[in-house]
Amino acid sequence: MSQRTFHLSPPPSPSLPIRANDPGFSGGCMELCGGRLVEAGEGSVLNGDPEALSALLEGDLARLRSILHTPKDANIRLEIKSDQLLWTSKKFGLWSLEYKRELTSPLCIAATYGYTDCLRHILQCGAEVNLVPGPRSALQQACANAHPHCVQLLLEHGANPRLLSEEGLTSLHLCDSPHSFLCAKLLLSHQADINQLSDEEGTSPLHVAAEHGLVEHVLLYLRYGAKVDRVDSRGQTPLGSACAQPQSSGSQEAYHQVCQLLMTHGADVNAVDGERATPLHRAARNANHALVQLLLQHHADVNAIDYNGSSPLRCALQSAVLKQELQPQCTVQTLLNHGSHRVWPGAFIKVLKSCAVSPQTIEVLFNSYQQIQVTEEWPEVVPEDILQVHWSFYKSLFALASRPRSLQHLCRFAARKLCGDQCQAIIPTLPVPRCLHGYLLLEPQGWVF
Repeated sequence: MSQRTFHLSPPPSPSLPIRANDPGFSGGCMELCGGRLVEAGEGSVLNGDPEALSALLEGDLARLRSILHTPKDANIRLEIKSDQLLWTSKKFGLWSLEYKRELTSPLCIAATYGYTDCLRHILQCGAEVNLVPGPRSALQQACANAHPHCVQLLLEHGANPRLLSEEGLTSLHLCDSPHSFLCAKLLLSHQADINQLSDEEGTSPLHVAAEHGLVEHVLLYLRYGAKVDRVDSRGQTPLGSACAQPQSSGSQEAYHQVCQLLMTHGADVNAVDGERATPLHRAARNANHALVQLLLQHHADVNAIDYNGSSPLRCALQSAVLKQELQPQCTVQTLLNHGSHRVWPGAFIKVLKSCAVSPQTIEVLFNSYQQIQVTEEWPEVVPEDILQVHWSFYKSLFALASRPRSLQHLCRFAARKLCGDQCQAIIPTLPVPRCLHGYLLLEPQGWVF
């Protein structure tokens, strides 16, 4: 039987009946009304006894003590049959729908649900603490579900924190939520390897923490000597992993702190992955303005080119339509103010077509040129519904087909040209009215002239 990763659902309600000896399985099997089937081996107290199984799944310590006594019962393998259907192929070309199945044990079930007292009893009955009946050990399940008391108990009984799961992950890799911080701390105090890599993807625990924006985890791992520029199978460093994650406006601050920590500890801001993309490429594509600013402050290469021939600016423009809630024009503006090479003027119509829904992005980029010829084709590439919503901006843009840019704009262009790639640093220091600083830094106004 193949083994696949499976997260147990919450235990069934005590009020739900349990039917024993389902005809579909041999060896004594019980069907839970929650859609779970469990089969125990011959000779086990769990075999054919719905009370024993119910006590285990509900965390009823009193009933469990009266039922489970021997090492044989403590180490029994249980087969969980989910109500989830999966397509499987046993023979070439022949596919069928089957219920998802997993192997587990009483110890793994107690660790999964966080039943610390039940876990202690099962261990006292002689459970093998490092038994891996299915995809994960009990310690790995406790970490994945953030149960620090269970983690501590298992470690005190000799659980191996360096053991790999079926997925090739250690317990430390499975500490991937904010609530798992204490679990990670316990693992490291019991000789978990902070730089142990996962089997398939070659990720370190620091990669996982950075990928999930876990600030406390990252700081803890760095204090324990995590290698800040370790690369995974895709060539990504933890900094690259953090920048590559799509982020909502609510999660951006956490990723900003993670990246700040990594760079403070010496992370290479211009490290390239297997696609020759830098962290700045990833952050720009995600329209994470604050993170883009942070990377540029640490001397990220604003004009780095990946294998697709894309610069960070091009990445920001390509994703602008999908990142409207993150104000992609701010990312484009910051890249231009740090000296990003602009789009070839002849290709501007392609930007207009792809970013039409974001007129502020169009405005920022358009104002970075001295003059671009507006042709009769431009209005044709903007969808009618978008044109109506943003008519005031597009009316001012298309009106430039018959007249040159204003003297005010040309003066802005000349001033920016003198500042070169230091616009962001120099312009705020110029002895001009503060209201002009924003104009010189390409702050959008809602129209062009």
